Amino acid sequence: MADGISSFWGPVTSTIECCEKNYAYSLYIAEFYNTISNIFTILLAFIGLVNAARQRFEKRFTVLHVSNMILAIGSMLYHATLQRVQQQGDETPMVWEMLLYMYILYSPDWHYHSTMPTFLFLYGAVFAVVHSVLRFGIGFKVHYIILCLLCIPRMYKYYIHTHDASAKRLANLYAATLSLGSLCWFFDRVFCKQISSWPINPQGHALWHLLMGLNCYFANTFLMFCRARQRGWAPKVVYRMKILPYVKIEKPKTQ
Repeated sequence: MADGISSFWGPVTSTIECCEKNYAYSLYIAEFYNTISNIFTILLAFIGLVNAARQRFEKRFTVLHVSNMILAIGSMLYHATLQRVQQQGDETPMVWEMLLYMYILYSPDWHYHSTMPTFLFLYGAVFAVVHSVLRFGIGFKVHYIILCLLCIPRMYKYYIHTHDASAKRLANLYAATLSLGSLCWFFDRVFCKQISSWPINPQGHALWHLLMGLNCYFANTFLMFCRARQRGWAPKVVYRMKILPYVKIEKPKTQ
């Protein structure tokens, strides 16, 4: 099973494999660590979802946390099966999620309120159809990186206009987890041959999942703080059990 000769899902049909031995622990899970590492992201997204719903944040943040959960579930299915269909189920939500981040970041200053969500929705739908037919390889990665880069200037603008030290710490943690996670992904992809000869595989891609789960949580919490400040909800960053930060707001009685 470790060589993928016999498995529940059949031969590998995905175009990307990570530096983890296939079916080393289970007949039903192709990449064990890369699969279970997504559970952490689902848990953090669920915590963020509960906080957003309990304090009645705008629906965009409910959708954002649910999007994080869907992406993690899609990633689990992909790494568990290494099938081409499930690969698209992982990659397409990645693009959808970035489009959602773009909406949350840019919509407050967008004067034509209906045009942005309409355009982003149509863009995401067209991409899903085209991606299912053409199955982009390197083109998908370039496209995804461009979407990420488009979000950075706006995130930086929010950062420099935020004077709350706790909120700035969230942004710093967002940048740190993104940088460290990207390094884990890079070394897992580029130096797989060398890593495979080590006595213990550090599971760089699984670490990428864990760090990106934290990254999304910190980004979402920071954006919730910024949006609450825009709405005049007196946001402040507090900590659950002195470990996990979240945003606490006080809406005016008129709202």
